[in-house]
Amino acid sequence: MSKVKYLSGFGNEFQSEALVDALPKGQNSPQKCPYGLYAEQLSGTAFTAPRTHNLRSWLYRIRPSVCHYPFNKLNSNENFVGNFANGPNGPCEITPNQLRWSPFKIPTNETKVNFIEGLRTICGAGDPSSKHGLAIHIFVANCSMEKTAFYNSDGDFLIVVLPDGQSRGYVLETFDKHFELPDLGPIGANGLANPRDFLYPSAAYEDTKNEDWKLLNKYQGNLFCAEMDPSIFTVLTVKSDNPGTAIADFVIFPPRHIVSEHSFRPPYFHRNNMAEFMGLIDGTYDAKAEGFSPGGCSLHSTMTPHGPDASTFEKASNAVLKPEYQNTGIAFMFETSLMMGVTKWALYGESDQSKPNEVLQTKYYAVWKDLKSNFNPNQI
Repeated sequence: MSKVKYLSGFGNEFQSEALVDALPKGQNSPQKCPYGLYAEQLSGTAFTAPRTHNLRSWLYRIRPSVCHYPFNKLNSNENFVGNFANGPNGPCEITPNQLRWSPFKIPTNETKVNFIEGLRTICGAGDPSSKHGLAIHIFVANCSMEKTAFYNSDGDFLIVVLPDGQSRGYVLETFDKHFELPDLGPIGANGLANPRDFLYPSAAYEDTKNEDWKLLNKYQGNLFCAEMDPSIFTVLTVKSDNPGTAIADFVIFPPRHIVSEHSFRPPYFHRNNMAEFMGLIDGTYDAKAEGFSPGGCSLHSTMTPHGPDASTFEKASNAVLKPEYQNTGIAFMFETSLMMGVTKWALYGESDQSKPNEVLQTKYYAVWKDLKSNFNPNQI
């Protein structure tokens, strides 16, 4: 912990730099970021959530997180359960009995088990696809997650680690809202948890070239793995129980005047707390140079990275920023706070699941493969 610098304060707004002046001044998404970095937003809530609960982070990366190959489902940990909606017909037993467990054994050194491989579910309720419920897991591990990263689309992990020299502990996973500090009530201003006791890591980077990394994702209770490559207008909304967070928004991208200065004008790289389904009514979409056609559609699920393709990024980063009227097409989006499954017909068409749907673009991920690293730590 001494090697990493931390910032103190639960729920605070922080900024930190690994290199001097790496953060853009006065804006989030400039036409060209300092040091040749990519601007990417990570949304923890809906864009329209009230300010007091609106969570987002702007990251400036050597390459955007969208640069990965397609995910493949993993079946290696059947005891890591993420969906409890089916009750006794699902992966759980229903019992009112008192239960207690002795310490769970850590694997021997002959069997290498990392954090994700060592997760085991004890109990839970609800369903991450409806964003309601929780799960309680334990974990045991005896090796590091070498060149492997993990993110959870289903909710938040609260990890309690046993300080006994071995890697084991407990995980509380919530499918609903983010964790908050409790109200103080009659205890007064200085009771319960202190915000200053919560630490956040400061900016850091590793410029790792020609190294193969794996990206693990937990989505609707399942684990997936991918190999890493070295102005809108809401028209209609269906409100949810959370103010500012919609069950469904209908959004259009109409013809419009674009006049922003010093800015990257197409939609930026993004990982969203909401799922985004997009369609094209006419013309072209300004974030995709080709491949997105009228009558077609795209789906970027919760926390799945997306953004402009390589040619769009290159063109917009070097364009002369004069006022222009964007009238090349009309696109729309259905945005939802729910986590959606994809039908077998959408994936496989009328086939027997032996081959993909003939209109499914199986090489869609390749639109980002040419996003090169422009990073130069010696030049802003």
